[in-house]
Amino acid sequence: MTRLLDILFSIAGLVALSPLLPLLMVLAYKSKESILFRQVRVGRLQQPFVLIKLRTMQSDTAMLPSHLVDSSAITSFGRYLRKTKLDELPQLWNVLRGEMSLVGPRPCLFSQEILISERKTRGVYASRPGITGLAQIEGIDMSTPKLLAETDEKMLATLNLSRYFWYIFLTIFGKGSGDSASVKNEH
Repeated sequence: MTRLLDILFSIAGLVALSPLLPLLMVLAYKSKESILFRQVRVGRLQQPFVLIKLRTMQSDTAMLPSHLVDSSAITSFGRYLRKTKLDELPQLWNVLRGEMSLVGPRPCLFSQEILISERKTRGVYASRPGITGLAQIEGIDMSTPKLLAETDEKMLATLNLSRYFWYIFLTIFGKGSGDSASVKNEH
């Protein structure tokens, strides 16, 4: 049932937000950075897929998990996109393609071996990764891999239709966060 809802909501979201996407792309273009960010992530059954987002960091930023990247790498427009979660909109395409769900564990990088191991042990990879979920609502990011994997397992074990809608509702109305970049002292 959730796959059908994913398809319907991603189509509706892409159609409803289609006027907004070109505007965001123009604003991102004016920031002199490439517009879309593509990165290989760990998907369902640990299969790789290319995650698509609006770019929020400078294009020469190292391909690391967000919590390991210095916050100075985030562009000024990228800060706005992250705050409003608009950088996540292109992932509706990943949902439509069946690579992701609206609700599920956030997909990680293949270099995050501890998180991958913790999730594998808990059977998390039997499900599609998601745009939002319990960990994001509770502010748990990838800097705590064991806690994140435990939270993902808990979410998947209790996920039903009402919780699916509840996580989406909370995310749309500003609850929770994604991975934040680290704040490091500059020179």
